[in-house]
Order: sequence, then structure tokens, then C-alpha cells
Amino acid sequence: MNRKGAEKIQDLQYFGEFGGVNPSISDSSTYTFLSAKTMFDTFEGNTEGCYLYSRHSSPSNLYLGEALAALEGTESANVYASGMGAISAVIMQLCDAGDHIVSSRTIYGGTYAFMKNFLKKFDLSTSFVDITDLEIVENSITPKTKMIYCEAVSNPLLEVANIAALSRLAKKNNIPLVVDNTFSPLSISAAQLGANVVIHSLTKFINGTSDCVAGAVCASTEFCLQLKDVNDGAGMLFGSTLDSLRAASILKNMRTLHIRMKKHSQNTMFLAKQFESEGLRVVYPGLPSHSGHTTFTNQMNSEYGYGGLMTIDVGSLDMANALMELMQRENLGYLAVSLGFYKTLFSAPGSSTSSEIPQEEQEEMGLTDGLIRFSIGLDNDIQATYKTMKNCMVKLGILKEEALLA
Repeated sequence: MNRKGAEKIQDLQYFGEFGGVNPSISDSSTYTFLSAKTMFDTFEGNTEGCYLYSRHSSPSNLYLGEALAALEGTESANVYASGMGAISAVIMQLCDAGDHIVSSRTIYGGTYAFMKNFLKKFDLSTSFVDITDLEIVENSITPKTKMIYCEAVSNPLLEVANIAALSRLAKKNNIPLVVDNTFSPLSISAAQLGANVVIHSLTKFINGTSDCVAGAVCASTEFCLQLKDVNDGAGMLFGSTLDSLRAASILKNMRTLHIRMKKHSQNTMFLAKQFESEGLRVVYPGLPSHSGHTTFTNQMNSEYGYGGLMTIDVGSLDMANALMELMQRENLGYLAVSLGFYKTLFSAPGSSTSSEIPQEEQEEMGLTDGLIRFSIGLDNDIQATYKTMKNCMVKLGILKEEALLA
């Protein structure tokens, strides 16, 4: 399905003004007009191809937006200065004071904090539910519910949302389904499965080089224009538009996304299988033992695999910290948050990216102190990586010494 999306990205051609194979970067904050009437019409949204001010849009942002729309198979896409900029704009555009959101219980900590804490200021409430239990989701919908929100693959527990089923439920209740697809670009085509709005943190896999922060909203042309409206567009008025230089950089990196996602998935699948066979508590959607394995398989674009994220529970926070520090010393990767980098990144989400979630809620959802989230890199010799990782685990007593002989 999304092979066509990857091909569409490759087929996009933007020649630079002097014939460059990359489009020229629009390095301007403001744009000139030949007539005052054209400026007025642009403010009113009645002109095509005219630019007014870079907070509204820029040619560089337009190019990136078109590539992201091709990726997800949507009519249009807007780009933002961060994933949270995209998320907050969508929520505030769709919801009014007194409204209600049904959200997955396991989501990025920043999204959780925004929904649970910040939105209280606007009399907006959120029910955090097990998104994999459709009956619970349906029973949580009220007359004031304005959206169902989830992550295609959740952060950090890697729960898999049944997007087609959630879409049917959303349509039944005449509300939009909003899906954050950051963990599974290309592997899952959320819009083609029925999501009304697809969000990405471009910071992660799509950019792939951990050198910038950006976000995107992929949706209908109508909704993307609503977000950019000068009078009441949340994306416009929050001022979270992406810088043109970063947009141009991300667009170039997108050209290799299909190659990178295949390698991330291949490497992660290999390690997940090996460490599960060693008796460790491994969570990876590609493993038959994963509760969402069948759901992922039924909705995936198989050539891109099950993604580059897995978790291993080593029993305690002290052990998790010791292992991560040792793996960093052994040059296996970096003890760092985020994901999608060419090197493996690892962190204990309970005390980092999910620390906004109260301890009792972490325990209730199964987020343990000893859980390590791995974003597996593009290692060429993954077997050598596995052997070094296993040696680290033997040194700390996580695996028995006999494992080295296996």
C-alpha cells in the first residue's frame, strides 16, 4: 500500500531557481508584492502561490508538506517547529471549552501532560483508556467528545492501535480519529486505514539525523487551511511554523526514509528474536508473543517491517541504568532520549520521556522501572552488535555466563 507513498516521495521534483537538483531555500521572513491588492488578497486567503510572511508559510515548507502528504496519502500537510507544536495545534483547532477527548493511556509524556494538565485551563477534559479495548473506547465517548486520539504504536509500551476499527468507531460517533504515526512511518499508513488526521514528530525517523526538532500534520486540504487561517487557525496563531532551512534539510533526508526504515526494522527484529530466545522480557510488535502482533501484521506495509523500537525489562531502575551506561561505554549507542537516529539510542522511559505520567498510572499501565526503550540503529553488522550487547548483560548478571557460549 505505502510502497506507492515512498515512490511518490521519490517522484517529487523541485528544481532550484538555477536548475539545482534540490529546490532553492527560501531564506526570507517576509515577501514583497507588486500590488497592494495582492497583499490584501493573500491575507484573506484568496491567492495561490503568493507568500506573505514565513510564519504563514514559505516555499520550503510547502515542498516538505507536499512530500509528507505523499508519504501518508493525504490531500495536504502542514509543517511545524516541533511535534508538540503539531499536536497542540490540532487539539486546539478541533476542541472548544467544555469538550472532551478520548485518548490512549500510553502516549508520549509531553502529549499526556498537555492533555491532562494544560488543557484544564480551557475546561477541556481527557479520558485515558486502553486503546486496544474497543469496548472501553466506545463506552468512554460522551456527547461532548470531539476526538479519539492515539499513537499507531504507543510510546513507550509499543501497544498497537487497530486504526481501521477505531476509524469505524469514530465515524459512528461523527468525530475525527487523530493518529500520531511517529513510531511507524511507511510501516503503517494511518490515513489510508481511516485516520482523519495524522501527526508526525519529524524529529525522529523521518529526519533521521537527530539534528533538528520539527512536526507535521497530514490531513485534508480543508483542515490544513483551517490550521493556517489568519483569524482563528491554531497553527497560525500559536506561531509554531517550521523554519525554512530546517524544512529543506528534512526534505533531503526524506529521500532515504524507505531505505532506513527497512534497516531499522531488520536490525530490531533480529535483536528482539535473539534476546527473547535468551529468556528476557522483550516487547516488539514483530514477535508473535506481542499482544498486538496480529493487529500490526494485518495493517502493515510488509516491506518496511515492524519498526525500529523495542523494549527490554531488566528488573529494576538501577540495573537499567547500569546496563545503559555500560552499553554506552562499549560504543553500542547513546544513553539519550528520542529515536530514529543512525546510532542506537536507549533510555528508561519511566524516569525520562514518560516521567510526566504519575507513578501509580505508570504501574497500572505496566510501565516498570526496569524497562529500557531501544531505538535500534542502522548497524551494518547486527550480529556483532548482538554479541556485544549480550556480553554487557552477562557482565551485569542479567544473562547467565552460559549465554556467551550459545
